[in-house]
Amino acid sequence: MKYVDEFRDPKTAKKLQRQIAHVAMRACEGREKPLQIMEFCGGHTHTIFKYGLEQMLPNTLELVHGPGCPVCVLPRGRVDDCINLAKCDEVILTTFGDAMRVPGSQGSLLQARADGADVRMVYSPMDALQLAKTHPEREVIFFALGFETTMPATALTVLQAAREGIRNFSLFCQHITTAPTLRAILDDPDMHIDGFLAPGHVGMVIGEHPFDFVSKNYKKPLVITGFEPLDILQALLMLVTQLEQGSSLLQNQYKRIVNPTGNSSGLAAMDAVFEPRPENQWRGLGSLAQSGVQMRSAFSHFDAEKKFTFSQNNSPDPANTHCGAVLKGHKRPWQCELYGKSCTPENPAGALMVSSEGACAAYYQYSDKRPAMANPA
Repeated sequence: MKYVDEFRDPKTAKKLQRQIAHVAMRACEGREKPLQIMEFCGGHTHTIFKYGLEQMLPNTLELVHGPGCPVCVLPRGRVDDCINLAKCDEVILTTFGDAMRVPGSQGSLLQARADGADVRMVYSPMDALQLAKTHPEREVIFFALGFETTMPATALTVLQAAREGIRNFSLFCQHITTAPTLRAILDDPDMHIDGFLAPGHVGMVIGEHPFDFVSKNYKKPLVITGFEPLDILQALLMLVTQLEQGSSLLQNQYKRIVNPTGNSSGLAAMDAVFEPRPENQWRGLGSLAQSGVQMRSAFSHFDAEKKFTFSQNNSPDPANTHCGAVLKGHKRPWQCELYGKSCTPENPAGALMVSSEGACAAYYQYSDKRPAMANPA
């Protein structure tokens, strides 16, 4: 545990805290509002709250929690499609644990399993492929979701199934991509973000260069960073230093993991299996062009969307939830009237309370606002 401890050292954290406060104060001179930094990834949000990093920051710097949690942006219509698939007698539907709890308009996959559907949690798509080998008489569908971080594993599983000639395995694909989401945030006239923390695990796959457009086209600084407390604090210091100097650069704090060109083997597998989807629905963000992927025609026999009929239902979130506003940083979780009352991690009304990386779940678990909201006077 030596190396993990080094990235959680309190003395180094306090030193970075002082440096951030000093530089942010200079960067804020002449401004009426604090600097707005968005951490795009839910993994960063989780670390920020778990280790109390937000409480360490000066009042000249404010964090905005972004939409980088794939479970949180999963639209209700896609959950409904999964439930309908799972109800087919010949189907075993598999997915990751968090996805089983996301509410659709008909309930969740966990509730569908309780009602008799064959829904199984797996730890990887290879687990689903093994189920297909074990149950050749059933169609095993893997509900594939996640950003570029999880795409290589899915693509490699499809290639493995093709090599072995396994015909009863398919994907219901909900993989999404990072760059179009960042563009949607930057193009939103109501968003006033000064800089971005970008997810290191995505950078590990795709490299540095796909993030270039943020600094080059939008003149906003962006730092790719890891997920330990000192990673995030160092990245914040790099961002406020850029803002104080008037710079807008792409920087890589996570050089121990991320290289400029990414993982060539993973990218090759992704390119072989997937192509951009013309439009993709996001919970809270609506339809974004080419913000997801679909399977190439060469692998259509592994594509559940080709094997089954879907309603293409885009069920809106309930009117009294504010997931979209929280995803975009327009609202804080506790500003939703359901937060901590009828929406908790045990009984989520909105997707942001499902995953541990969701902003609402992170606030509920770690924020000092949780008890007051969960037990209102």
